[in-house]
Amino acid sequence: MSLKLVSRAIAHEDTIPRQYSRDGGNISPPLAWSDAPAGTKSFALIMDDPDAPSGTFVHWLVYGIPKSTSELKEDLPATPVSGDGIRQGRNGFGEVGYGGPQPPSGVHRYFFHLYALDTELDLPSGASREELDQAIEGHILEEAQLMGRYQHREPGSQAA
Repeated sequence: MSLKLVSRAIAHEDTIPRQYSRDGGNISPPLAWSDAPAGTKSFALIMDDPDAPSGTFVHWLVYGIPKSTSELKEDLPATPVSGDGIRQGRNGFGEVGYGGPQPPSGVHRYFFHLYALDTELDLPSGASREELDQAIEGHILEEAQLMGRYQHREPGSQAA
């Protein structure tokens, strides 16, 4: 078995629905995972856009996800810490929580990277991508990915 990451809203390599973009409702999509490897103590999630003009752009950092958790529900509140200890970091927009797709032009790819970790992270909320990368280094048991695509459209424009 290997770690699997899915979404009932986004099929792998398909278009991300508008409500999950900054053009739409900017709500986080529902995500679910299964088949965590033995020894998993927590999970971390990074959503990024490697096609951004200035280099990889961070859209979402979620960490401190308990090992007993197997999903993030749609529209996760943009709070630094949730009741179950899940913490969120700063995205590339400078905000804590989810920042949906809004590419300046063309179709971009958005990767959701889920990491099964052999440790519980002692990282405060509001962390940067660099801080999270450093904290998980050497602790990743397995990674699962889900990729969706999105193209910014001006209001009233027709889809191609």
